[in-house]
This record gives sequence, C-alpha cells and structure tokens, in this order.
Amino acid sequence: MKTQEITINDQTFILHPTGCAYWKEKSILLIADVHLGKITHFRKNGSAVPESAILQNFNRLDEVLHYFQPKTLCFLGDLFHSYINNEWILFSEWIRKTTSKIILIAGNHDIISPLRYSALKIQVSNEWQIDSFLFTHHPEERQLFFNISGHIHPGIRLQGAGKQSLSVSCFFKRKYQMILPAFGTFTGKHILIPQKEDEVFGITTAEVIKITFR
Repeated sequence: MKTQEITINDQTFILHPTGCAYWKEKSILLIADVHLGKITHFRKNGSAVPESAILQNFNRLDEVLHYFQPKTLCFLGDLFHSYINNEWILFSEWIRKTTSKIILIAGNHDIISPLRYSALKIQVSNEWQIDSFLFTHHPEERQLFFNISGHIHPGIRLQGAGKQSLSVSCFFKRKYQMILPAFGTFTGKHILIPQKEDEVFGITTAEVIKITFR
C-alpha cells in the first residue's frame, strides 16, 4: 500500500489509496462520502448489486483505522445514503467496536435524525474549524482557511497516446482547498478538469499517484 505525504499550512497530511486523508499532527482521519445504506437501497429497488458488496465499506473502514489508529475519525458528510435500513444495524455494531472519537459533518444525504447519531456517541455538526483548517461537506472558499471537503466525488480522466482513456478517482487540491474522493465502494465519480495551479493525486487499489499534466 503506497500513500502520499503532502504539506498544507505547515501540517502533514497522508493520502491513502482508499480515499481517506490522515492529519498526522492532530491524529485525525478524514473520510468523505461513504454512503452507507446505498447498496441496500438499490438492492431493494431491484438493482443487481451483490449483497457481499455491503461489507466492503466496513472492511475498508477497519483497514484504515487499523493502519492509522487515529484519535479522531471525521466523516465529511454523506455517511449514510438515505433513511435507515439494514445497514444501519451493521453500522451501529461497527461503531460500538470503534475506539476513536467520531465526528460527522452533515452532508446533503445525512437525513437520519442527529439523535440517533448522538445515541451512538457521534457528534454531528455542519462544519468544523481547527486552527487554519475548515472541514465541510460541500467545497467552500472562506478567507483565512484551507478547506477540506467531499461531496463532489472527484475524478480525473487520463488520455493515452492513442484514443484510449481511463478515469480514476482522485484527491483534487487547489490553492486553498482539497476535495477528497468518495470512500464508498458504490458511489461513482465526477470528472474535473484541473487548472495549471491545481494538484491532482489519483488513486488505485494499491497506491496514490501524483498526476502531472503537460
């Protein structure tokens, strides 16, 4: 597993192939757009998604928590895709085994009552400010802050020497902002076109790769 270490405002962030980012100095793990419950929702409506796919998100969460062992786990919105379904039971059981403090920055899909999250000892907020960093679900531009967010499910399209192309999910970094890729395994991606000053870190199943554009 190959990660990428970057520096933002003199702080160290480690980018992981699952799409999460770890703030080393604060021991905070940032995860965006897990969309738990989405697979069950689609299966209920007739989509041919294998039931085994439900456990993939929980396995990936276990993987990164074991790898980083963060003091705090911050979900940057869209943790649960819709109303409560059977995946909420799995999530509740998973939370009770987790020792990290958990914060949820509410996203547009997070329609489950905050009281249910509170019962699981999860703190819910619309945003979170720490020093010069602002954590939100939707990307924002706010003076004096570097914004880290999700929501967009960023991806980038790579062109080969011929007409072939490949799209991959990515961390998309601008001067004062970084958008994390969707962590969930059934989420899709939105292709972004980088400008000259942007930095893009593509992800594969095994590594994070900084992509250089000519």
